[in-house]
Amino acid sequence: MSKRLEDIAKEAMHLKLMQNTRRNFLKESFLGLGGLALGSFLNSCGNSTDFKNEIAFDPANPMAARPPQFAPKARSVIYLHMAGAPSQLELFDYKPDLDKLDGLDCPQSFLEGKKFAFIRGVPKMLASTGKFKQHGESGAWISNYLPHLQTVADEVSFIKSVTTDQFNHAPAQLLMHTGSARLGRPSMGSWVTYGLGTENSDLPGFVVLTSGGNNPDAGKSVWGSGFLPSVYQGVQCRSVGDPVLFLQDPENVTRDLRKASIEAINKVNQEEYKEYGDPETLSRISQYEMAYRMQMSVPEVMNINDEPAYIHEMYGTKPGKASFANNALLARKLVEKGVRFVQLFDWGWDTHGTSEDGSIDVGLMNKCRETDKAATALLLDLKQRGLLEDTLVVWGGEFGRTPMAENREGKPNAFKGRDHHAEAFTMWMAGGGIKKGFSHGETDEIGYTVTQGKVNPHDIQATILNQMGYDHEKFTYDFQGRPFRLTDVEGKVIREVLA
Repeated sequence: MSKRLEDIAKEAMHLKLMQNTRRNFLKESFLGLGGLALGSFLNSCGNSTDFKNEIAFDPANPMAARPPQFAPKARSVIYLHMAGAPSQLELFDYKPDLDKLDGLDCPQSFLEGKKFAFIRGVPKMLASTGKFKQHGESGAWISNYLPHLQTVADEVSFIKSVTTDQFNHAPAQLLMHTGSARLGRPSMGSWVTYGLGTENSDLPGFVVLTSGGNNPDAGKSVWGSGFLPSVYQGVQCRSVGDPVLFLQDPENVTRDLRKASIEAINKVNQEEYKEYGDPETLSRISQYEMAYRMQMSVPEVMNINDEPAYIHEMYGTKPGKASFANNALLARKLVEKGVRFVQLFDWGWDTHGTSEDGSIDVGLMNKCRETDKAATALLLDLKQRGLLEDTLVVWGGEFGRTPMAENREGKPNAFKGRDHHAEAFTMWMAGGGIKKGFSHGETDEIGYTVTQGKVNPHDIQATILNQMGYDHEKFTYDFQGRPFRLTDVEGKVIREVLA
């Protein structure tokens, strides 16, 4: 045994002795105040035993593939979130009557009793800056901002009647992705991997890719595991530099040495689990082992340099740069390798009109140029590989934009822009058992409120889980004495968009 391996063994033994010392202290203390506190807590959770978690899995292998509750239509999800909230009135929700009101004072009936993030006083109505036409056999209305998506209109189901009860970015993003506007709940990707595990033990079940220069306003909580074991949180990968931070071995540490150190650390973790039965200890063991395997598998799957030239042209990718296009191509590669849930966050869609880059006529157009080609290529690429039929692709933001211009100081902003709007916005889904060339829901003549087919984030979540083979009402996790679910106490499957 080399001196380095001897040092590792000694360090593991030292850790073991420290654990034993802590254990003895905890054992001696348990029957004191700690025991009283635990008894009080258990009494306050009296009905917790009335519920039983339906997900059965091997705690020693928490990422093992598991069957869903019923036959799924999709085996993986690619969720494209446009952080900042794209304007549905520029892209999908064609409202010619709004053009006739351009520049007029907003009626008081649209303002009274309403809360806005920035509008003050009486704003002016604002016509759409997009030029709309119908596309495909379905006749879907799509503006000139999205010329590539126009070509695949018949692959998509548009949901034009999404609402939310949050009008600020961070809580709205949390609600959309975790089912709660408050911190602490597991993200949708974590729920999916908790339920299904992964089809590739050498890759994470839930991968996150970001672009646009920033993380979402809600931060990494939108891909966190909340109260689920931490092994189910999203693993953030990068399209430039090392795919995963701190994945590579330190200088002068060989792969054999890395393996030996992980084995030594996990022996200590195994002893701790035998003593206390804390599932988070098993998560640590699984994460160490996964990290070791990922050193070989992740660099390979995250490398787009070997893709043929026509694929790079199709997506508009530029290897070596951070971009939405690169991430879209990586998303295809990841689901092709068996990753369950791939989440793409693209930042920069907040178009208030306080700057040219944040305007609906310049800034929004630029964001569409950065993403439209790649999002369309993703659908076409999945389809040509036979993957679209069992991969659910979701596109959307956290809320919509107002039909009136924003007047942050009680007067028009310097550039054309719209305020946050919780009462109506558009999302779309494709593949994974979703109807092709369909439009669900309607808004009023100016796109202010939903008039037909109203849905909310919990309905979106219920629909995604349904396509993955889960009844959102029966898919629970016991925490703090009661069963929790992604959709909280709400949600219904949007069956109108199902094939």
